[in-house]
Amino acid sequence: MTESSADKKGRPTPKRKEAIAARKVSSLAPASTKEEKKRAKEAARASRITARAAYMRGDENALPARDKGPVKRYVRNYVDARKSIGEYFLPIIFIVLIFTLIPYPIFQIGSIIIMYGVLLISVIDGFFLSRKVKTAVTAKFPGAELKGIGMYGWLRSTQMRRMRSPKPQVKVGESF
Repeated sequence: MTESSADKKGRPTPKRKEAIAARKVSSLAPASTKEEKKRAKEAARASRITARAAYMRGDENALPARDKGPVKRYVRNYVDARKSIGEYFLPIIFIVLIFTLIPYPIFQIGSIIIMYGVLLISVIDGFFLSRKVKTAVTAKFPGAELKGIGMYGWLRSTQMRRMRSPKPQVKVGESF
């Protein structure tokens, strides 16, 4: 008799309906309160703001993989220390767009010719910048990987100086 009483659990087996209801109540209950969610959201927002500020400063730990390393920092400084026609390309295109709205064909044709001229000069400048960047990187960092370095420098040079990210850390004409 003692063995049979030891095998029993001491309470009746719950009905299926009761077991399902008990599971639903526990799974539908929120994991945290509204205040906890609000605090977590604010903490995540503050973390994002801090990370963005570090990225814009050029902090090495906050940079994505494409911008990390001393070679990429050198290329950014090299590009930021010089002026290029590419950084004026977007404002020039905006002015050209306004001139194409003028109903006189001479303005429209002239502005389109100017646009293509600036585009051609920008591409040529980018080609020579790419070569100069590769030469400078090879001299400063022998054995460094050069794949994509020229394009990285050229694309940075085509952005307006205020819009570059991370922000320029050297002034135009400054040595670095």
